[in-house]
Amino acid sequence: MAATTHSHPWTAPVARGPLHGDVALPGSKSLTNRELVLAALADGPSTIHLPLHSRDSALMTTALRQLGVGIDEVEPAAGAPGNPYGPDLRVTPGPMHGDVRVDCGLAGTVMRFLPPLAALAEGPVTIDGDPYARKRPMAAIVQALVDLGVQVTDDGGGAMPFRFVGTGSVRGGTLDIDASASSQFVSGLLLSAPRFTEGLHLRHTGERLPSLPHIAMTVEVLRARGVQVDELSVGEWVVHPGPIGGRDVTIEPDLSNAAPFAVAALVAGGTVRIRTWPTETTQVGADLETLLPLWGATVTRDGDDLVFDGGVGIRGGASVPGVDLDLTRGGELAPALVALAALADGPSEVSGIGHLRGHETDRLAALAADVTGLGGAVTERAEGLRIEPARLHGGGWAAYEDHRMATAGAVIGLVTAGVEVDDIGSTAKTLPQFPELWADLLATSTDGATGTAARAESTDAVTTEGDPA
Repeated sequence: MAATTHSHPWTAPVARGPLHGDVALPGSKSLTNRELVLAALADGPSTIHLPLHSRDSALMTTALRQLGVGIDEVEPAAGAPGNPYGPDLRVTPGPMHGDVRVDCGLAGTVMRFLPPLAALAEGPVTIDGDPYARKRPMAAIVQALVDLGVQVTDDGGGAMPFRFVGTGSVRGGTLDIDASASSQFVSGLLLSAPRFTEGLHLRHTGERLPSLPHIAMTVEVLRARGVQVDELSVGEWVVHPGPIGGRDVTIEPDLSNAAPFAVAALVAGGTVRIRTWPTETTQVGADLETLLPLWGATVTRDGDDLVFDGGVGIRGGASVPGVDLDLTRGGELAPALVALAALADGPSEVSGIGHLRGHETDRLAALAADVTGLGGAVTERAEGLRIEPARLHGGGWAAYEDHRMATAGAVIGLVTAGVEVDDIGSTAKTLPQFPELWADLLATSTDGATGTAARAESTDAVTTEGDPA
């Protein structure tokens, strides 16, 4: 499915009635970029089936190709599942060289995973990204490179752009870091650690470590390629030096990108089926299965799929409670869940997400500003947000070049006429097809007056009071 470019504000469509959706999502960004790194460092070729094709994954493949890694797009083998979103990837490791400038865009997985890998190349490497990316936390990875013996040149602020000269090897050994700002600092070091001369004994020294499931994902994909990883305690790992096996791997659908679609069932009512939901996974999006019932959803497994049933939904007059959530495990779910909380009947408290201030934008400030701008009541806390019940109205919704902010606006627009997302194209970061998938979902909306399915139109709107269109 090709993505559409949106150069003007996008009016979020309003649901005419309950949904009867069936959504097949592209592959996980987190898994795709981890597997690309490991495939680049492996001792033989790998094939990545059903990978994500998005801006973040394109930035990763471009950077690896610049460093000398062979990455070819290939069609699935006969009998293998096809990928409607793009070809498979064949990765062939090769001697890595410098003399490159890596563009990380806004991709945290690129800016945190690539520097340790690129330090194994020979020659100068510059790490840079989008203007806002230069504000994202990077000091932990810069200091880690220095502590591992890599000579790094930066402005002293521990941010992009920075430069180093790879020598073809990294010593490794014992390393202490504070990864409080992002679990990606840990994952980026662990992924390249098998290729360090002494491996890596990594110890997290900070008071908190967000998004632990993402680190568990990193450990799992390393072990799947034959790497010995010891977890000595929470926040302490030993990666033994040795080969990384080449392998064929199939990428799971991106369960974090499922969040706005699953939440839509509670907002508009009806059911949303997410195709091929894994029974076991390290993706934090899997928490939606237990989180959404707190708001009244019923979640059932039907074969390979997971079905979210929102009953009559907020649109149909359902009373949706406020909840208190600690999202330390899965902060990336916060924008969609805060959007839902803004439509609930009671106050909600979302905590454990202070680290989201260093994501694609300051998501706490952005969510507070956008919801408040539509008449909502959101108060920022040091580590979270408090959301009070309020009657919302239409208006501008700023995406801040942040894919999850854009989709949060779409959620509120399901029952609020005239929500104008300024940059729906920002969803290309991890889900370029979002506008089309959202339109297809809304096309399953049933008009209560006629009982027929109809594409939702923003002019046939309901408001947050739940009045029929």
